[in-house]
Amino acid sequence: MRIVALIPARFDATRFPGKLLQDLAGKPVIIRTLEATLSTQLFDAVYVVTDSELIEKEILKHNGKVLLSKKNHATGSDRIAEAAEQINADIIINVQGDEPFVNKTILAELIQVFKEDLSNEIDVASLVFPISDLDEINNPNNVKVVLDTNNFASYFSRSPIPYPSVKNEAKYFQHIGIYAFRKKALEKFAKLPMGMLEKTEKLENLRFITNGMQVKMLLTQHKSIGIDTIADLEKARLRFKERKV
Repeated sequence: MRIVALIPARFDATRFPGKLLQDLAGKPVIIRTLEATLSTQLFDAVYVVTDSELIEKEILKHNGKVLLSKKNHATGSDRIAEAAEQINADIIINVQGDEPFVNKTILAELIQVFKEDLSNEIDVASLVFPISDLDEINNPNNVKVVLDTNNFASYFSRSPIPYPSVKNEAKYFQHIGIYAFRKKALEKFAKLPMGMLEKTEKLENLRFITNGMQVKMLLTQHKSIGIDTIADLEKARLRFKERKV
């Protein structure tokens, strides 16, 4: 089984343009993410996939592998699907470019899902962790997930789901933006049209759900710090400082 990591790296992020080139403890955010991914030693190859010559230049300066993509992709998964056409792989891991704290344990768990899925039931695997703070639950930048009894995703939303009609009964799970695809599933995803739910929530995850693709969610205690805002960047800088990186 050949396993490749692709890191989508769009320069003009909607909420925080240029965030991937912002300084994080002496190196750009995208380099921190690339280094964290490479350090796991789980992959046959790791590529950054970008529409930006500035990001391409930065990756090459740090001796990384980079693929240039078109600028007009709707989502990160569409971007890596274009790159995947050039890649020999069975499983492709989409590591978001703004996830500099990705670690070996959770990536290994995602890979193991496919090694154990002998019936090829799972199209996509991803991660969630439990949240209970009301500010985190209500924050639209934190994507919430409803799970079925077998921990497959039933729905993703920026809204606080499920609705807490019974006090203290609702459990909330936040999505970590790392996906593992069978290559065939990624190719299928890229050919599907963007539906109403995906357009409304602005969540590519919903393209899987609305087209009957099986998305297995793994529960982790690893709390991600994705960088969507300047405040997130400051949190990440503090975390690196505490780690004395």
